[in-house]
Amino acid sequence: MSKDKLFIILQNTEDARPFTEAFEQENPNAVFKYDQPGMIRIENNGFLGITKEVVSELAGHEVELQELHLVLVSLSGHVDEDDDYFRLSWN
Repeated sequence: MSKDKLFIILQNTEDARPFTEAFEQENPNAVFKYDQPGMIRIENNGFLGITKEVVSELAGHEVELQELHLVLVSLSGHVDEDDDYFRLSWN
């Protein structure tokens, strides 16, 4: 695996759905792998990120991004987050 490639693995649950869809919408080059039971692995080179605005829009109600940690299984990369965004990168 290249040093630039990073990933996040989320539970494949209804609670994770708005986060998964936000990663898909905001990271069009990301690769989604559903080959692990009950989990979704999202991979990308260099950057993965979501915003509270998009997650909340997809959920149909305001979502606190810290709720992501309730469905998070694993990740690689450096985490940068606040109330409005969650980002993974190597920089």
